[in-house]
Amino acid sequence: MKTPRQSAADRTRIAALRRFGRFYTRTIGALDEGLLRSPYSLVEARFLYELAHAERPTLTELCRLLGVDQGYGSRIVGGFVRRKLVRRARSREDARRSHLSLTPAGRREFARLDRAAQRQAAKFLRGLGPRERDRLIAAMQQVESLLAGPGPRDARYAIRAPSPGDLGWIVHRHGALYAQEYGWDSGFEALVARIVADFANANDPARERCWVAERDGAIVGSVFLVAESAEVGKLRLLYVEPAARGLGIGARLVAACIEAARAAGYRTLILWTNSLLVSARRIYQAAGFRLVREEPHHSFGHDLVGQYWSLDLRN
Repeated sequence: MKTPRQSAADRTRIAALRRFGRFYTRTIGALDEGLLRSPYSLVEARFLYELAHAERPTLTELCRLLGVDQGYGSRIVGGFVRRKLVRRARSREDARRSHLSLTPAGRREFARLDRAAQRQAAKFLRGLGPRERDRLIAAMQQVESLLAGPGPRDARYAIRAPSPGDLGWIVHRHGALYAQEYGWDSGFEALVARIVADFANANDPARERCWVAERDGAIVGSVFLVAESAEVGKLRLLYVEPAARGLGIGARLVAACIEAARAAGYRTLILWTNSLLVSARRIYQAAGFRLVREEPHHSFGHDLVGQYWSLDLRN
């Protein structure tokens, strides 16, 4: 098959893409003998990551997810099994298949790798200002979106800093959505307005941030990081539009908040929510927050149960 002729512009673009690939793999240490000074290669680390986040996948499912040859994947998993990092369990539905999961030792190894990756990412971001960080993340999201190939259009979104007018929209959508979904009265919108006004009037850009999720030019979610004290940050006003739920936007917003809180030097990240906000609570739990206490209260026209959650950022 003949290779299509390339224009000078295409050759320049190809060279730039390859140059970026060399730069990025060198920057993250992908070519090192052990990723993040660990005994694991990049591929092995990816296997541990997927095993930590997937629910008992089979080897075939894991290899398909990672785009790895099954023979190669089998050797990696076999090595993990010998080192007692992974266990196999025969499927009850099909005796020819085995489900894979991390052992307690495997989870400890993954946790060490995950902490090292968190430190590396925080180090990269420390040298950048808040707006530069947002530009970097937006650029990476665009690269990911462009190279991901055809897919559901509604699954593509970007996380960015707020633009003029966005804060007012966030207040409006909170008031409208919570009235529609939970019947909350204008007291909730008033609370949101005070929080947003305090942020707009006197925020410290190095320690307090807002992120907006955007899809097809429309705001579909947001979250705030504000200072509670010198060592404690507070996550506030997480929301995702109903039409954009299920795409991982809430988890991405919470992850951005946690990452920024660590970079700002907070030791603890806290939040307040209500027990009936089940989906939000699942996101917090998945991110590592733990429930500290609950208390009943009457607010926004309803009897509610308030919940206080906390995340130790030193781990």
